[in-house]
Amino acid sequence: MKSRQNFSSGAKWEDIVGYSRAVRVGNVIETSGTVSIVNGELYGKGDPYLQTKRCLEIIEEYILKAGGRLEDIIRTRIYVTDISLWSEIGKAHGEYFKSIKPVTSMVEVSKLIDPDYLVEIEASAIVQ
Repeated sequence: MKSRQNFSSGAKWEDIVGYSRAVRVGNVIETSGTVSIVNGELYGKGDPYLQTKRCLEIIEEYILKAGGRLEDIIRTRIYVTDISLWSEIGKAHGEYFKSIKPVTSMVEVSKLIDPDYLVEIEASAIVQ
C-alpha cells in the first residue's frame, strides 16, 4: 500500500469540512480548490489576474511541501465566476506554466463560496 500524506494550511475550514490543502499518495499530489488568500483574507479583490497569481502561488507552495515541483503539475482546473475574464486569468496561468503546459480546463460556475472570489484552482501533479 502506498503511504498517504496530508498537508494542512491550518485554515479552520479544513477541520469543519474535512479536507486537506494537499494530499500525496505515492508519486501523485492533488491540491484542493484554492482561492486567493493572504493571512486568512481575500487578496486581489476585483482583480482576476492578481487572484489567479495568488492561487498559483499557494498551489506551488503546497506542491513543494509535498515533495514536488511546479514542473510536476500535469493538470489544472480553473473555476471562474465570469468567463469573460478568461484572458486575465489565462495570462496569469500562462506566466506560471508557459514552458510546462499542463492540461487545463477553465469552467464558469454560478458562484464560489465567497462572492468576491473570482477564481478557484485545483492542481494534480505526478512527481518524477
